[in-house]
Amino acid sequence: MTDTLEPPDEHLVSLSKDGNLAAFNSLVDRYQSLVFTVCYRLIGERTAAEDAAQEAFLSAYRALHQFKGGSFRSWLLRIAANAARDELRRRMRRIPARPLSAEDSDDSPLDPPDPAADPAAAFDDRSLGPALEAALRSLPPDQREVLLLADVHGFQYEEIAAATGVAMGTVKSRLFRARERLRRALERRPELFTRSGRLHDRGEP
Repeated sequence: MTDTLEPPDEHLVSLSKDGNLAAFNSLVDRYQSLVFTVCYRLIGERTAAEDAAQEAFLSAYRALHQFKGGSFRSWLLRIAANAARDELRRRMRRIPARPLSAEDSDDSPLDPPDPAADPAAAFDDRSLGPALEAALRSLPPDQREVLLLADVHGFQYEEIAAATGVAMGTVKSRLFRARERLRRALERRPELFTRSGRLHDRGEP
């Protein structure tokens, strides 16, 4: 029987550093869907997300010699998040700025969570559709980023910290605030609860 096991990232990275373009293309094939999804969720516009994802892979290839080991996926997603942020900054230059609210800040006091709410469960309910997309886009980019990595892609705190370049405590704070803001945004649409019942049918673990 032919061995169909794919080579680990470390092997492909090593070959890529030696100039093996086919090995790097294998990494692109492995992660292009994830990178695009993160860029798209952060930016909210498909063409811009495609440009950001392409730039992320180009930047990763150019900086490959700087990768010293660890999780290649986390390293790549940090580059992708930076590319998405750059695209967002370009877009924001064309949009009037709004005042920073207290709940946008990582230093504002933490409100106690609603023990009956489980905003992460919303990602499993396709009936939320456009309402969930709109709620995600209403989050500050740094909060939206950690929410996507944690609740959509299943990253651990350590991986999110590595991918975003912030301390683990900051990751936890941003994730808490993002879930609370998402819950409040969805609760403004009571018809979603009667239709799906998903946000109130189980408590926090």
